[in-house]
Amino acid sequence: MPKQKGFSLIELLIVVAIILIIAAIAIPNLLRARIAANEASAVSSLRTINTGMITYNTSYPTIGYAATLKILGPADATCSAGPASTNACMVDFNLGSAATTPKSGYLLDAANDGSGPPALGYAAGAAPQTWNQTGNRDFCSVQDAVLRFQQGKTGDTPVTTSANCLPFTIMQ
Repeated sequence: MPKQKGFSLIELLIVVAIILIIAAIAIPNLLRARIAANEASAVSSLRTINTGMITYNTSYPTIGYAATLKILGPADATCSAGPASTNACMVDFNLGSAATTPKSGYLLDAANDGSGPPALGYAAGAAPQTWNQTGNRDFCSVQDAVLRFQQGKTGDTPVTTSANCLPFTIMQ
């Protein structure tokens, strides 16, 4: 009987099984890496919001801290109207819109404490858009600019009050 060229069905099934085993090991690691990257982006965004709030408070001392995250951002993507107390251009357009449009899998928001004017405090928060897919932890910060976190859960929204943020664990 002449020798056939090509692969047998068993050989092909073994190769497919090996590929599936490698994929089963690699995909969860890739998902965890994406979650870690999203969480790092959220922390960085909160640091930017903290800087923006402090700059806003310094620039507009009669107002104090900005009432919303949107006020820290520009009216349009290029800040063509220039900075004003209602659209300060202190964070980029994507971050200024992150309360409704997620940034790297996280919703972000900020609000002053409602005192004043001038407003003497604020809170900024970040929560994953889809818990356990885009992130696992919630983050927040208040006017002391110390970042805090807690284990998130499904349905979390960004924290925007000092009373809700202060119980979070301080990040080291």
